Amino acid sequence: MTARLSLHQARRMALNSQGLAKVRPTEPVTARAVGRTFAQLQLVQIDSVNIISRSHFLPFFSRLGSYDRNVLATMAGTAPRKMMEYWAHEASFIQPRHFHDLRVWQSRSWVKSDRLEPALRDRLEVQILDLLANSKPMTAREVKAHIGHEEDKNTDQWGWNWSAVKRTLEGLFENGAVAAASRNEQFERKYSVLEKVLPRGLAADVDENPDKGEAMERLIEAAALAHGIGTVRCLADYFRLPLRESAVAIQALVRRGVLQPVTVTGWTEEAFAHVKARSPRQAQTRALLSPFDSLVFERQRLEKLFDFHYRLEIYTPAQKRKYGYYVLPFLLGENIVARVDLKADRRAGKLMVFGAFAEAGAPSHTAVELAGELATMALWLGLGDVVVHPHGDLAPALAAALG
Repeated sequence: MTARLSLHQARRMALNSQGLAKVRPTEPVTARAVGRTFAQLQLVQIDSVNIISRSHFLPFFSRLGSYDRNVLATMAGTAPRKMMEYWAHEASFIQPRHFHDLRVWQSRSWVKSDRLEPALRDRLEVQILDLLANSKPMTAREVKAHIGHEEDKNTDQWGWNWSAVKRTLEGLFENGAVAAASRNEQFERKYSVLEKVLPRGLAADVDENPDKGEAMERLIEAAALAHGIGTVRCLADYFRLPLRESAVAIQALVRRGVLQPVTVTGWTEEAFAHVKARSPRQAQTRALLSPFDSLVFERQRLEKLFDFHYRLEIYTPAQKRKYGYYVLPFLLGENIVARVDLKADRRAGKLMVFGAFAEAGAPSHTAVELAGELATMALWLGLGDVVVHPHGDLAPALAAALG
């Protein structure tokens, strides 16, 4: 049977599944709480942009408040790992149990290691795998130095000046032969062979002839648990899976009673909810959301759920930006009520607000709540002050609230 949900019920179900429906804890955040949050999200996207903090740190702050970022380094860089890197939505931290299923559906080859001269690539692969199997984890620069491979540099691939060693390493990463054991302070991957990164039981559990349909069903179920509710496009997008095969897996999960078809008021497309998903009577969170937060991954879904049009303007010329370079939506209760363009000025010790904009229908206390959240973020980042520039309709009230 098809269930019926109001838009508000669907919205609260999505927020609850994403860990964004409850008031954040007031007690110190433990490593276990960080681990539970990651298990709930299933994945966290990685991005090198460090305007406020590395993007993978922000979803945990949004849900937990101030926490020790070193916990993530332990989870991703210490055996047995609770999280590891691989291609999912984009480059992401994933749960190790999803690795084999994601590798089955991995179709990216953007580093184009296959364009290398075959004999060179084959020789480098043998050298790299032998080196990493008998050494500690290494960056691409360290691998290249140990192998001693020299070549003429080129500047193709949008200016990426990657060596043949780096391309080969990334090709091995894409096909799952090597993995990222950790990252260094410069955010460079430290590579190792897969067997040294995956937890022991998973490393041994390699199916030479995996069932792609079963792998797809497991990934779609994980996406449904994290989303709570979504269309075929929403659920496929979470791990960036192909739409047609995702739709087949969704129907299989419906037949098994794992997913339930639902209609949402105002939606033209059929949606599906995980049978464990719940819609609380109210959502009470106050949170700034990273542009790479899993709640805002799929922009069409975001607009349908929250009536919030969002575009990341990093790659838009400055004079054409509507809101700013690195803009975070502000979630209050069950509504996205504002957006702010932020930057951490670490040298000056200030959190800079270059623009603050209220959404239509934002409540009168939006500026006060946003001021409190910015102050909490500044404290977490080790910054001493929040400075508001006079740009945006919410900026004067925000500056006054910060006092």
